[in-house]
Amino acid sequence: MKRLIVAAGGGGDAVAAAMLHTALYGDEDQAVILTYAWDRLLIDPVPGPRGPDNFTGLEQLTPAVWEVPADARPIAPAGSTLPRLAAELPHTFALIDPHHGAEGITRQLEELINHLSPGSIDLLDVGGDILARGDEPTLKSPLADALTLAACCQVNAPVRLLVAGPALDGELLLEDLRGLLGPLVHTFTSKDVEPVSSVLEWHPSEATGMLAATARGVRGTCEVRDAGLPVALTGEGPTVHEVDMDDAVTRNQLARAIMATETLDEAEAHSREICGYSEIDYQRNKAAWLNDQPPADLVSQTVLAQLDQFEGEARSRGVTHTTFRRITEALGLSGKQRQELRSLLIKHRPDAYEAPLWKVSQPQS
Repeated sequence: MKRLIVAAGGGGDAVAAAMLHTALYGDEDQAVILTYAWDRLLIDPVPGPRGPDNFTGLEQLTPAVWEVPADARPIAPAGSTLPRLAAELPHTFALIDPHHGAEGITRQLEELINHLSPGSIDLLDVGGDILARGDEPTLKSPLADALTLAACCQVNAPVRLLVAGPALDGELLLEDLRGLLGPLVHTFTSKDVEPVSSVLEWHPSEATGMLAATARGVRGTCEVRDAGLPVALTGEGPTVHEVDMDDAVTRNQLARAIMATETLDEAEAHSREICGYSEIDYQRNKAAWLNDQPPADLVSQTVLAQLDQFEGEARSRGVTHTTFRRITEALGLSGKQRQELRSLLIKHRPDAYEAPLWKVSQPQS
């Protein structure tokens, strides 16, 4: 029986979808995971999502849906995590193309459903920002989730909306989400993480990294992103809840507004109007800034001294853990240096690696 899982926001949601399939459906036929090629700038320096024209080696599943196999490649200067995911995980990764708006994604879904006749369809969001109204001050990336929500609620098939790791994306507060979450579907364990453990060694997703860490029992406060946002790692972290699709659509103003959009530009315009910004604009501005920054030297003694200073300041903020993305940006390094930095830190201080997070050192008593 084939399962279809839609990774609501792309990126780490695709990795979480693989965890979900193992946890809920076991070793039966592998899933088709429909996901964006919409990565952080440290992976893809080109702002916004990639479409089929940005890859070589795709395989056509339906007229509007393309599979990203392991030997596919993004066309430079674009980058993508999807080919490597396809190489390391047994699932089929199909590409969401948002360039034709919510109507285009709806068409993709309908074609896939007719092609696969899936035994189930799950729409999975890590963190829960798919439930945002649009005016929350902590909300940073509503557009991708709103597009998939708008599409999924329009297909003529039952779609189950699942939120994993409530509040782990740092975009909505846990207290704001609790009243919206429906029945508990699953609580991830360390066993559920094992199939994606190798992926977590290189994948940059902070939210899914924290999802995996909490499933392994990590607790505390994790500082993420360039802004140093604190995220609580609690017993709620590894949970997966079902949410009523109609309630989500009623709440999500952006999803309702973009249902009839036929281009990404239209959807962006609605995001600017409703939320006051577009996350692609943020990427555009940050990419321009990064292009002007000279690369820093990765000298171990200098880096470890900078790390000591960063950790001391983080401790004063009550932080117990952080991500390698956060350390990379806090130390003024480029995204391309993240993996090299990660290797350096683990080599010199292996006890601080609480996979896939970094444990902030505590002062000697």
